[in-house]
Amino acid sequence: MRVVLQRVREASVMVEGQVIGQIGRGYLLLVGISDEDDEKEADRMLDKISKLRIFEDENGKTNLSLADVGGEVLVISQFTLYADCHKGNRPSFVHAGSPEKANALYEYMVKGFKERVAAKVQHGSFGADMKVSLVNDGPFTLVLDSKELFR
Repeated sequence: MRVVLQRVREASVMVEGQVIGQIGRGYLLLVGISDEDDEKEADRMLDKISKLRIFEDENGKTNLSLADVGGEVLVISQFTLYADCHKGNRPSFVHAGSPEKANALYEYMVKGFKERVAAKVQHGSFGADMKVSLVNDGPFTLVLDSKELFR
């Protein structure tokens, strides 16, 4: 599982010209899922993300978690995080999860964030052509890969 986490002041996602998800201060999460991922990986990623301390405290140090600041979450499915660009100029997506498996784990992640991470959790539409807007705070962007995090 790969997640690009962006600390944002605000973010939104549109499908067919309609805003379907919108948050204020918090995390925009682009989530890529492979066929090797499972609920155990998802739980570990949920735990890691929920405990990250990347918001500034009163001294300007990144010392506060999402819960500490009452942050919100916008979760977007992003199969292109598994693009393989080693050969040629056209990316291959053979390492991305099958749509059925990826959608099930994506829904599991959204539910998990709702249960334990943030008061407000919004999400995109799996497989849709989405337009994502954000105001990155910092900018502060992290790339989390379960293969590297949980060896």
